[in-house]
Amino acid sequence: QVQLVESGGGLVQAGGSLRLSCAASGLTFSSFRMGWFRQAPGKEREFVAAIRWSGRSTYYADSVKGRFAISRDNAQNTVYLQMNSLKPEDTAVYYCAAGSPMGGSYYAQPGYDYWGQGTQVTVSS
Repeated sequence: QVQLVESGGGLVQAGGSLRLSCAASGLTFSSFRMGWFRQAPGKEREFVAAIRWSGRSTYYADSVKGRFAISRDNAQNTVYLQMNSLKPEDTAVYYCAAGSPMGGSYYAQPGYDYWGQGTQVTVSS
């Protein structure tokens, strides 16, 4: 059974930083693309960042480019999202997702097969 467990969310002031983690189990982690999505209240879930199975390529939404960084540790079956210069509009539930290497677009939800339960990030102004 595949499990993705996010952690590291919380309340932070604007301009601050948080590091999200997603621990994966039940899958060959090093073979999967990993992504982060987020959903703000009243809005649809949107793409944030993704990383290839090898870690050699990363992808970002324009809204977070230059502020967020995705990375992975295949030995620890964990993917990270370092979030810097946080803004109130980054407030959302952040979800970790895993997808097969040939799963289509990295930027779209259909490209992922497994999802975590989410972790809340709240940025105060």
